[in-house]
Amino acid sequence: MATQAGVGLSNNKDGYQAGYEACSLAIKRAGSKKPDLVIAFSSVSLKQEEVIRGINEASGKAPLIGCSDAGEITNEGANKGGVAVMSFSSNAVKFTIGTGGLISAGAREAGAALAKDISQKSSDKISSLIMLTDVLTGNGADIVRGVQDILGKNFLIFGGAAGDDFMFKETFVYYLNQVLSSSIVGVGFSGKFSLGVGVRHGWTPIGLSKKVTKSHGAVLEEIDGKPAVTIYEEYFGKKAEDLKTEPLAIMAITYPLGMSVDGSEELLIRDPITVDEKGAITCAAEIPEGSEVRLMIGSKDDAIIAAKDAAKKTLAQLKGAVPKAIIVFNCIARSKLFGQDAGKEIRAIQSILGTDVPLIGFYTYGEQAPLGGDVSRPFSCFHNETVVILAIGE
Repeated sequence: MATQAGVGLSNNKDGYQAGYEACSLAIKRAGSKKPDLVIAFSSVSLKQEEVIRGINEASGKAPLIGCSDAGEITNEGANKGGVAVMSFSSNAVKFTIGTGGLISAGAREAGAALAKDISQKSSDKISSLIMLTDVLTGNGADIVRGVQDILGKNFLIFGGAAGDDFMFKETFVYYLNQVLSSSIVGVGFSGKFSLGVGVRHGWTPIGLSKKVTKSHGAVLEEIDGKPAVTIYEEYFGKKAEDLKTEPLAIMAITYPLGMSVDGSEELLIRDPITVDEKGAITCAAEIPEGSEVRLMIGSKDDAIIAAKDAAKKTLAQLKGAVPKAIIVFNCIARSKLFGQDAGKEIRAIQSILGTDVPLIGFYTYGEQAPLGGDVSRPFSCFHNETVVILAIGE
């Protein structure tokens, strides 16, 4: 049997029917009756419990993980408002699913709980892990650290942060027949198989490098001794008040912040989300004091080049193995950058990895992956505005 995968997509407006249709199609395309694993991504415009009920009905209650999203990705391209499902069956890969604690009660502790749950359930030593998590109620970087506390600093971690159609109110993760908020789920991989990963964003630094002189977690308070928002005021000539009335998150689609980190050719992207009355910026993840930061600029052309490069690196790391399934974790900011042309980025990835390889993914509120996408020297961390491509091969 080896590894068989199939992907289904439904835009049915009824949650149960959408889940059932997408899962049934995925199983049919995989060519197997009983999946070993089902992964699902869904719009919050659909009733989440009904989506999961439909998927479980179609799969015969196969092991299921997934999350709400800010858009679905399949072989058909970019999609909004639907349900995407991937069905896996394999005698080469063993899948062990698990869940962690509440992110709101402690992000690092929740990550650790997930790692413990999966490692204790698996009869074999897991070699890598995909995690799907909420980041609206906790620091995404701390969640990654929690997993590393249990599985090791250089353990391979991939994944994405759940979305809610760009509303930033509440996201959900799926575990078996449950829909959970402020939570985390994942799947550990063990067995004999090949893994390829590509991680790129393509944003370019502009302006001078500046130092973070005061920060606390994801709150960036001062840069070069001035209120953090000054970095935007000086470049764009806008006052902090203007950046409050037009949310900074919109500007960050094209102009995020880049942070220098060891082990990465690219600066690590951090998304500014809001600015307070003192000029402090809340980001999607932490920027520690002492960090060097720069304003970044993105373009469609550079994003396409980055996506192709990530796909090439993914293929190279498979070392001749044939890709059997592709999972893409792609930041919502990239979808917003492309607008109606979002499908071009997916086609660029497929032009390298093949149009016939089953492909699923979703638009995220952040990504988890090794710096530089290097599986031989992995140090996984939390990314923003980045495309992460994961391929399973044999």
